[in-house]
Amino acid sequence: MLQVTPHMRILLSVEPIDFRKGIDSLVSLCRDVYHTDPFAGIVFVFMNRRRTSLKILLYDGQGFWLCLKRLSQGRYRRWFRADGRPLRSLAAHELQAVLVNGNPVGLQAAPAWRQITPEKGG
Repeated sequence: MLQVTPHMRILLSVEPIDFRKGIDSLVSLCRDVYHTDPFAGIVFVFMNRRRTSLKILLYDGQGFWLCLKRLSQGRYRRWFRADGRPLRSLAAHELQAVLVNGNPVGLQAAPAWRQITPEKGG
């Protein structure tokens, strides 16, 4: 069972990828093209050209997970812009919005993490 938590680093590939790629090809893409370490526990999210499917790649310390979601109807919205960077960072609540075909831009949510400070004089 995978659980996406607020402390996870999530990166979305801005450009669509060839969905014939498997784990090894996606690991090579992360390493060689995106210059990131696929073994660092980063959640990588990829979309196909038709915007009907998402692939999520994650290393959990023992091996890679490769998850696929294909919409039964419609397409994922193209809410992101290719601003010259190949990856876009997402927060956990933004990924949840993407997975239900929502737009994470401007999403209203509580802060992902707040430091708890001990009371003084306690």
